[in-house]
Formats: sequence, C-alpha cells, structure tokens
Amino acid sequence: MQKASIIIPNRNGLSYLQQCIASIVRHTDVPYEIIVVDNGSKDGSVEYCLKERRKVRLVSVPFNRGFPGACNLGLKLASGDAMLLLNNDVIVTPNWLSNLMRCLYSSRETGIVGPTTNYASGRQRVDSPYGSPELAAQAPNIPDAGKWQTVPRLVGFCFLIKRELMETIGLLDEQFAPGHFEDDDYCFRARLAGFQLKIAGDTFVYHHGSASFGQESEQVKSLIRRNYDKFVAKWGFDPHSLI
Repeated sequence: MQKASIIIPNRNGLSYLQQCIASIVRHTDVPYEIIVVDNGSKDGSVEYCLKERRKVRLVSVPFNRGFPGACNLGLKLASGDAMLLLNNDVIVTPNWLSNLMRCLYSSRETGIVGPTTNYASGRQRVDSPYGSPELAAQAPNIPDAGKWQTVPRLVGFCFLIKRELMETIGLLDEQFAPGHFEDDDYCFRARLAGFQLKIAGDTFVYHHGSASFGQESEQVKSLIRRNYDKFVAKWGFDPHSLI
C-alpha cells in the first residue's frame, strides 16, 4: 500500500494546527507521516510539535519562508510515494486520504488530486451539510469514482501530488512567496508535462479559510495583485481563466 507524506506549513497557527493534526490521527487509515514545517512561530507551535514527536516530524525555520518555501522543505524530506500539501486550517474527515490516494493512482496520467470543501475558489467549493468544524467528522466520504472529474486547476489547501510528478517538474516556484498563485503555477506545469488534475468529488474536508494570510486586507490584496502579475509575466495568460 502506498504511503503519503502530509506536509503542513505553519506560522503562529497553534490552535488550527492542533485541530488539523488531531483530525488526521483520527481519520487516516492508510500509511502516512506528518511533517510540520514551522515558519518562525512564537505561539507555542514548535513546543507542541516537539511534545507530539511520535506523531509529527518537525522542521523549524527561524524566519518566515512563506508557503511555497515551507512546502519545498517538506517535499525534500518526504519519504512517501505521494506528498500532500495541507493548510494548517483544514480539518480532515473519514476516508479522506484513502479516497484521494485511490483517485491519484487510478491512472498513470493523474498527477495531482484535491478534495471538495466549503471554502475555496473554483470548482472545489461545494455546498455541504458538513460545512462546519463540528459536523465535518460526519461527512460520509463514500468511495465513488463516478464523482471524480478532470479539471484544469486545483487549489493548494489540500494538494496530493504523485512522486513521479514532482520528480518530473520539480518543486514549487518560490518567486510566489509568501503565497498565492504557486498552486496555479504548479498545476499548469503539471499539465504541460502531460499529467492530469482531478477533483475527488467523493471526498469533503472542512477548510476554515484565510488563516494563513488573514482577511482581505490591503496588504493581502497587494500581494495577490503582485503574484498575479508574476504569473502572467511567466506564462502569458490570465490564471483566472482556469477557474
């Protein structure tokens, strides 16, 4: 059975991180490891991970490398057949990883898989009766390949990558640090290399949303505009056309 390396970037997100890891331990029934890459937290996150070292492998960075930089550190250390980039503000649900892995290995061409959720841009966002932290554990996630769909883009909040894909196209592009559009960039590179992206519609996870970057402040809006411009300069098209 394939093993997944679950990579969780974190910066001062202790309460979210605790919920996220607790849900992974409770609901994951396939071989896995958890790698937390901490970007200079001052809120007790590092101490928590050290206490949970039987469950968590910690990479502690003394400064904020941003989301893509943290992910890349985790990807370099991952021992799994597949690597899952997971936001610290996600609460996973029954059968979540087994369903995602089934979808990922359903064909040679499939390179990245993501679930549905209550909070994301694009096609992964769905209306669900399980769209709260309290109800998420009741999501049935009944395996159903008929609910899988091939898409041009996936959002990086829960991003399952086949190792063969990473070995083909490399790591995330850190010019998009601290974050935004690095997932669009990776998806487009995957497609250029001949891989497919799929939404596993039989899998729902709960996403608090905006925990990494806060609400839509002017600073965040400026970051989004800047990284949007970087994407357009790199590839020559509007990434919003993929949504």
